[in-house]
Formats: sequence, structure tokens, C-alpha cells
Amino acid sequence: MFTQKVAVYKLGKIAYKDAWALQEKLLSILVSAKQNKVNPQIEHYLLLCEHFPVYTLGKSGSEKNLLVTDEFLKEHAIEYYKVNRGGDITFHGFGQIVGYPILDLEKIKPDISYYIRNLEKVIMDTLQEFSILSERSPKETGVWVEPQDISKARKICAIGVRCSRWVTMHGFALNVNTSLDFFNHIIPCGIENKKVTSMKNELHQELNIESVQNILLENFSKTFQLEIQLETKEALL
Repeated sequence: MFTQKVAVYKLGKIAYKDAWALQEKLLSILVSAKQNKVNPQIEHYLLLCEHFPVYTLGKSGSEKNLLVTDEFLKEHAIEYYKVNRGGDITFHGFGQIVGYPILDLEKIKPDISYYIRNLEKVIMDTLQEFSILSERSPKETGVWVEPQDISKARKICAIGVRCSRWVTMHGFALNVNTSLDFFNHIIPCGIENKKVTSMKNELHQELNIESVQNILLENFSKTFQLEIQLETKEALL
């Protein structure tokens, strides 16, 4: 049905630095192909995973939004990285679907705003399948529940991206069964006085990560008009 494919790798639980290295590797492959004016074997990639507990700070973020000490991080086995994506600080951990699309936007639409709005749409359409009404929040990237009410607004998915020669990396983090306690130690995304939520928190029940992931993939395929090509993680690692 679609003329382009996206190779999808379900990596399971993986350390943040290892997933970051894989992103850089795939981005380099696509950028190199563009520079040398050759057609790459695979046009687009999407990595799906869960991370061991980690806080990441975007290049425009403030370290003041990390509210705990290095000693606290070591004691609780939480990693911390300053990264080259946009946005501020966020948390990644178990029970969260983290997606890293490495897409050549010149083959889709070379427009970062369009790309981010489409990532938000993928998440909102996925949440709708579980009867969770979510929306965008004006001037705030990501996906929210009840963003129009400051006292109730809560973020359910963070988005932060980087683009090099129109090839993307980093991406989104959807809280499915994520423990929200970890967010108490940061000012999430640098936005004060707004809460964080998860699908489990909204529905009052734990969800099957694989089921949510599969629905998300369907919506990703429809939104970006890319055919899903599932690959084994061994082929990438």
C-alpha cells in the first residue's frame, strides 16, 4: 500500500547509552548515503525499547530541573545524561514505550514542525484506542491529558528530537505502566506546576506493553504512510 518502508527493531530493555549509540549509527548510515548520493538499503528506521532508569537533559535544558544529587542517583541506580536532542529534562524507565524514529524527512516532508505534530498524532491516536482523551498543549511539545485546565493538566508523552541533514533521531516516551515516583525528582520538561501521568494511572489498571506497542506501530504506519518491516534485534546489534 505504501511506497516506502520503515525497519522496526523491538529492542526490549536496553541501557540508554547503548540505544543512543545505535541511533547515531543508523543516522550516520542515512546521512552518509545522502552525502554520497546513493540509495540506502533501508530508507527509514524505528527503534522501540524500554530503558533502565535514566534522566536525560536536552541541550536547551537547565540542570536546575534535576532536583537530586549525584549521590542520590548512584544510591538509586539512576543514570543521568546530557544529550543532543531538543527539550529539557525527562525520565525513561521500565513500563514506558520509548520510540526512536530515524527517518529521512526529505523522503516524507522536510518540515520539523510537521514531523513533531505527526509524532503527537501517533500517540494521541494510540491513546484513543484505549479511551484516553489526549491533546496538544499550546506552545508545549508532547501529548497531554486535560491541558486546558492548569490544575489538572498532566503530560503522558514527552517528545524531543534532533535532526541532521533532515534525518531525525531521539523521539518520544509514552508512559504506559511507568512508575511516576521518578518524576518527583525533576521538573519534567522544565515545566513547573504541571503533573505527569501514565496510561496505567488514567485507566487504573496495568496494560500489556506489547499490545500498546503494536497499536502504536499501526498508527505510526498510517500517519507517516510507511510500511512496517519488522526486523530482529539481532540483525541490528
